[in-house]
Amino acid sequence: MFLIRSGAIAGYQRLVSQLGHNPVELIKVANLSAAQLRNPNTYVSYSKLAELLEISATACDAPLFGLMLSRLQSSSVLGELAITLSQQPTVGDALESVNRYLYLHARGVRLNSVQQGESVGLELAFDISSPRGIDQLIQMSVGQLATFMIDLLGPQQQIIPLQLRQQLPPSASPPIGRRAGVRIEFGAGSDGIRVPKPWLDRRPRFDEEAMRQHFREFIQLLEQRYPDNLRDQVRDIMGQLLPSGECTVQRVAATLDLQPRVLQKRLQEDGTSYAALLRETRLQIAQQHLGARTMAITDLALNLGYAEVAVFSRHFKQWTGYSPRAWQKLHEAASNA
Repeated sequence: MFLIRSGAIAGYQRLVSQLGHNPVELIKVANLSAAQLRNPNTYVSYSKLAELLEISATACDAPLFGLMLSRLQSSSVLGELAITLSQQPTVGDALESVNRYLYLHARGVRLNSVQQGESVGLELAFDISSPRGIDQLIQMSVGQLATFMIDLLGPQQQIIPLQLRQQLPPSASPPIGRRAGVRIEFGAGSDGIRVPKPWLDRRPRFDEEAMRQHFREFIQLLEQRYPDNLRDQVRDIMGQLLPSGECTVQRVAATLDLQPRVLQKRLQEDGTSYAALLRETRLQIAQQHLGARTMAITDLALNLGYAEVAVFSRHFKQWTGYSPRAWQKLHEAASNA
C-alpha cells in the first residue's frame, strides 16, 4: 500500500468550508476519519486521499479543486522535508534529494528531471490509482511542486509554466498561481513544471522567517491538541525536527518560546526530561516505520537524527532488546498470526 502524510492536504477543511460544504461529512464519505487528518504526520492511504479529493471536487462543483487547494498551501506541507531540502548546496542538489527522501512525505510518486534544450522539465509520475481517478491529486501535487520551487528560488522575473496533461474543463476558469510567477498550461505533454537550466546551479533560499512561521502555525496546532500537556507538545516538535538534524534542546525550547533551562525545569517538574522524551519519540517513530516498512533502516536512522546506522541499531536494541531488523521480523510474524 502506498502511503502519504496527511499534512499533504493542509487547508482542505478550510477550502471545503469556503465552497459551502461540510468537510467532515466528505471525509466520512471517503471512509476516512477527521481525526486521522488532524496530525499532519499521520500516514494515510495515498489512493484513499486521492478519492477524497475527487469526492470533494464533485461535491463542491470545483473541477480545479486540487489547484485551488495548492494555492492555500506553502512548502510547509512537506513538513521537515522542506527544511532539509532547502539546506542543500544548490537547487539542483535539492531536487536530486527529492526522490531520495520523498518517501518521508509520500510513497507512490516520483520526480523525474528531463532535459529540454536550455530548460529542465520536472515531471511527476504516480504509481497509484483510485476508482474515481487521480486528476485532483495530480493538480494539487504539481501546484505544490511549483510552490516548492518558488520557495527555493525566491521571486523571479521569469514565469514558471505549471503543466498538466488534463484538459481545462469547459466550465472552469484557470486559477492564478498561489503567487505571481506561475502560468498554468492545460493539455501539456507531462504533469510538472519547467525551469531554465541555469536555475539549478543557484543556492537555495533558506527563508528563516518562513521556517519561523511554519513553527508558529505548528505551535497553534499543538496548543489546540494538547492545551496543557508539555510532554506531548515537545514530542511533536521533536518529530518535526529530527530529520533536519536540528533537534536540539535549544531549538525545541525556542519553538515553544521558552529558555532551554526553563523547558528543562518544567519537564523535570512533570517527571521527565528532554533526553527521556527524545528517546521515547525516536522509539515511537522507529517502530511506526519499521512496522509499516515505509523506509529502509539506513534512511530511518538518518531520519531520526543519527549520523551512523550502528549507533541507531545499538540504541534501538537497548530500548527493545532486539535489533531493528529482528524487531521488524517479530512484528510481521505477530501481525500475520
